[in-house]
Amino acid sequence: MSATATRPSTDPATEPAATGTAADETRPSLLSAVVHSHAARKLAVLVVIAAVLVPLAHAKWASGSWPDALTVDVSEPLGKASDWIIDNRDSHWIFLYFFGHISNVVIICVRAVYVVLLTLGWAGVTAASTLVAWRVAGVRVAVTTLVSFAVCGLLGMWVPTMQTLALMAVAVTASVVIGGLLGLAGGLSERAFRALRPILDTMQVLPAFAYLLPVVLIFGIGVPGAVLATVIYAAPPMARLTALGLRGADAGVLEAVASLGATWRQRLLSARLPLARKELLLGVNQAIMMALSMAVIASVIGGGGLGDRVYQALSSVDVGKALAAGLPIVLLAVVMDRTTASAGERLGEPPAEGGPRLLRGWPAWAGVGVITVVVTLVGRLAGSQTWPTGWTVPIEEPVNQFKDWMVDHLYTGVPVVGGTADWASDYVKWILDPLREGLQGLPWYAVLLIVATLAWLIGTWATALTATAAMAAIGVLGVWAPSMDTLSQVLAAVFVTLVLGFAIGIAAARSTRLERLLRPVLDVCQTMPQFVYLIPVVALFGVGRAPAAAAAIVYALPAVIRITTQGLRNVDPAALESARSLGATQGQQLRQVQLPLARPALLLAVNQGVVLVLAVVIIGGLVGSGALGYDVVFGLAQGDLATGLVAGAAIVCLGLMLDRVTQPTSRRDRKGA
Repeated sequence: MSATATRPSTDPATEPAATGTAADETRPSLLSAVVHSHAARKLAVLVVIAAVLVPLAHAKWASGSWPDALTVDVSEPLGKASDWIIDNRDSHWIFLYFFGHISNVVIICVRAVYVVLLTLGWAGVTAASTLVAWRVAGVRVAVTTLVSFAVCGLLGMWVPTMQTLALMAVAVTASVVIGGLLGLAGGLSERAFRALRPILDTMQVLPAFAYLLPVVLIFGIGVPGAVLATVIYAAPPMARLTALGLRGADAGVLEAVASLGATWRQRLLSARLPLARKELLLGVNQAIMMALSMAVIASVIGGGGLGDRVYQALSSVDVGKALAAGLPIVLLAVVMDRTTASAGERLGEPPAEGGPRLLRGWPAWAGVGVITVVVTLVGRLAGSQTWPTGWTVPIEEPVNQFKDWMVDHLYTGVPVVGGTADWASDYVKWILDPLREGLQGLPWYAVLLIVATLAWLIGTWATALTATAAMAAIGVLGVWAPSMDTLSQVLAAVFVTLVLGFAIGIAAARSTRLERLLRPVLDVCQTMPQFVYLIPVVALFGVGRAPAAAAAIVYALPAVIRITTQGLRNVDPAALESARSLGATQGQQLRQVQLPLARPALLLAVNQGVVLVLAVVIIGGLVGSGALGYDVVFGLAQGDLATGLVAGAAIVCLGLMLDRVTQPTSRRDRKGA
């Protein structure tokens, strides 16, 4: 979550691998001594503070749990706010002339896009998507696009796919525009960037279910609320990457442009934005992926499309139908990811020399339009606007049979290793229960002290203050015990995720073949809606905290593997070559060169693992994980704004604390970029 996570850092332990002089051998020991002395001073200050404050806190509040005297009851004002919205939704001017117009614009835009897609028909949509992918990303991505749309039709999901595509087109456009404007402000103004950062943190960490209730209260059940909820979730990555690209623009180029007498607007349009074009396109890519991941959650409040099919299948515990509707979401995500990623790699490259001019520039786009129109007319003359029903392949029954076979053979009675039921029981007994009891048994001031210590040791006093304040806010809201329960589940799932993610990421970084084999698997795991694999997880592990942890691990593992692999592959080849010349084995190269140099990427992997595991807390509440996840789901189901928002705010505080504890910062980082 922190922009500073991507900055390279110099690690003293890696310097001797590149040089062999006495000066270079002396420098790491000096830097190491400085680092250790700085940490020792911080610890000494914390010991003094603890020696003064802990006895005072224990004397006044001897109970280990958060004292009632320090809590604030927000249920009454939130209940009054909910009642006011319900009473005035049909008469107050802010609903009639502001929110009402927003709702109407969203409905008109979604319907317009959907009508265009229906007018093109399955043939026109497939042809247009394939040709656009070919123009901006190449032949391989075009073939992937063609096959993906064909599979959507073969699964019998063409109409809901078009409904989802229409909703996502509007939501992604709004996310890119809003996120781009916020990122523009943050990229050009240090003050705006500091003001935006906590807002973006909250938008990204706040569980979608937590803000579905206020969205429904304002916009009602339907497409407008679904689009707005998607925008809230998908806009922050666009804003972050836009700000990062603008703030990281080459200072030399900007100075050169300014020396030529360019105005502020000219410098922005001719230098800053072109220099940040790859970050901007990556922001668009991430906005698309985040929006598609909201497809099922948006269906809860009337989003329709594929998400609604998945949600209905889950209600009837039908894995086959859920998979048939979930696969098109994955395919749409893969197509858009490959297209935008390839376009970003090609952006700014000169056109290839040679070849027919018709394949370059505006004639090629004119050809795309002409071919699309021709294919659309042929499809209409054939009398088939939607995918022909005779061209579908039902997969529901085979998938359900396979799920039943897995449950019958893996749930229990497996020789030697035991069944998944035994694994779930042992995981709860030996990991989750002790961790929860330990956190809930710790005095509240001890938890705050631990958080402050960890945050200050790897960051600044401001980092420690923010993390400690976030934990204190949880107690003030009166949800200390369930928050410790949720924290225990998150920490246990993160531990398993990091162990597996680092091991697989290291192996993939050392083997290109393994990385290629893993890529489609990681794509599916990362883009498949969590609701889809929730049923087989529950079938294999039962209901409770174990299946919630399994779902969180599956969701967070791909990101950890990708970041770890990328970080190890980006290590300076000169450092590795120097280590090899000194006779270092592969294990020594990994431990002494690659891992230290890839430390920023590994810390980012830890951070993203924490954030993504926390994002599945609410989904876990649907399968018996309890704690804050259940409170959010209960608040949405019962229309209880206080319960849902308080639990959601507590999850945000946990996410903010864990983000600060897992992302090292320094005064220079806080000033810079």
